[in-house]
Amino acid sequence: MRPALVGLLLASCAGVAVAQTPRRSQRAEIVQMVGDTEIRAMYIRPVARGRAIFGALVPYGRMWTPSADSAMRISFSTDVQVQGNALAAGSYSVWVIPDSTQWTIIFNSNASAFHLRHREGDDVLRVRTPVDSLPHVETLSLGFPVVDGKMAVVQIQWGTTAVSLRVIAPE
Repeated sequence: MRPALVGLLLASCAGVAVAQTPRRSQRAEIVQMVGDTEIRAMYIRPVARGRAIFGALVPYGRMWTPSADSAMRISFSTDVQVQGNALAAGSYSVWVIPDSTQWTIIFNSNASAFHLRHREGDDVLRVRTPVDSLPHVETLSLGFPVVDGKMAVVQIQWGTTAVSLRVIAPE
């Protein structure tokens, strides 16, 4: 076999091995029914890996999406109320402006946004929510710690910081 061909084969095998290596930040998707409303969220879960997170890795007062490589995406199958504000059925990218005591959570109509490209003109809802301190979570997590009939709490947690949104489905 020719040396050039052997080199090409070895290089292509090395590329396949690298491509199969698991990503450090893994994709997650969660689906929750709230009454007759389906809430579906997709995000890439960043990992703390011993780093200080909020106020350091994620600076206070600057736009950020709770996801890696692409913006967090959330979909609602019906119109809902989020923190008492109307939000139409559809898919949205989720952005936040973190602070030590409260976060601004932003729902943006560009549902498939890159994680560094927030367009303020596409924002459809901004709400504020207080910050809670909970036991450490190494990998960013979105969950539904409360689901009760037509009401749910959506919670984002990373490190010891958590924020919650109250979502109410239609009657």
